[in-house]
Amino acid sequence: MAKKKSSRDDHWLARPENIRLLWWIFIAILAVTVLCDFIVHHHPHFGIDGTFGFAAWFGFAACVVLVVFAKALSAFLKRPDTYYDG
Repeated sequence: MAKKKSSRDDHWLARPENIRLLWWIFIAILAVTVLCDFIVHHHPHFGIDGTFGFAAWFGFAACVVLVVFAKALSAFLKRPDTYYDG
């Protein structure tokens, strides 16, 4: 007997080939955005914000800092799975 496909399996975002394609599209968009840094004239206020690809590497670094902070904070705020039982 054939397994009935659910509507979730038919979604275009659930297919591995589409996920891979989306990754390549997003990487290309990010690369073009960083390369546009060559043609855009910047007006840096602090010196470091005039470096090549500042928005890209600063955004990535800020994201890493937030993830590390959230992991550290979860060590203090975490409760066991049975916290609300009985």
